[in-house]
Amino acid sequence: MDIPLTIPGLAVDPPSRLAWPDKLLSKNNTDVCRTTGEPDNPQFFTWTIPAWVVKLTSGKFFNACPQAGICGGPLCYAVAPGSSYRRFPNVLAAHVRNLELVLDEPLEWERRMKAELRGRRYRSPNVWVRIHDAGDFFSDSYVLAWLRIARSAPHVRFYCYTKAISRFLRLVEPDRPANFLWCASLGGTEDHLVDREHMRHADVFPTVEALEAAGYSDQSASDLLAVLGDPRVGIPANRGTKLVGAASFSELQRERDERRQAKNARARKRAALTAA
Repeated sequence: MDIPLTIPGLAVDPPSRLAWPDKLLSKNNTDVCRTTGEPDNPQFFTWTIPAWVVKLTSGKFFNACPQAGICGGPLCYAVAPGSSYRRFPNVLAAHVRNLELVLDEPLEWERRMKAELRGRRYRSPNVWVRIHDAGDFFSDSYVLAWLRIARSAPHVRFYCYTKAISRFLRLVEPDRPANFLWCASLGGTEDHLVDREHMRHADVFPTVEALEAAGYSDQSASDLLAVLGDPRVGIPANRGTKLVGAASFSELQRERDERRQAKNARARKRAALTAA
């Protein structure tokens, strides 16, 4: 039995105020659809929401990437000023609409997604749905909804990157659908939860040479290498993502964490001296 999708503080099924698209899933992301050397002609579909902190049509702000760390802001390829996500207002508007469908009408969104996946265009033998090429799994309810959607469409394979590591370890791994694959994405506030020896994970590097030198495998040939290839997934930085020096996302995140820990330690020391 499906468990109703609820998000604290938001109405579950208010009267519809949103315009529903003909298709929830898109088939026009050429970056995701790259398949150099893929013999089985996979078909890709994507579901995308905005990255990081976004202004909703209500005027309120919502963080769609709550575990974002160093990847937030200028280093995010979907937030960088030169990104198509930002340069074309209609693209960002479509992503905001998708997010609002989930937030405002989650039960109807889930019902429509399940119904769409029963359609003819998803019945080919090698169909993949990438959940998010921007944004992340921002709540438990949202993760559970995607797990139910995956179970409703066993003929389709779903995959994603995520920085919501604790959420996935708690909700996904105990009973992961066989057609739901995921890759931990480094550069977030939960990097410390990634077992880099045993967990599939991805890191962003300034160059292919840098990722290979670090012992990672380049996934440029096909996005599916994130979940089907070497478990140490190396991603060359997007041309809109300007990395400083030779540092990867995980290295930059570690440096930020160390600075914050040192700052907090100094603050605690000052507080103790003041109290004395």
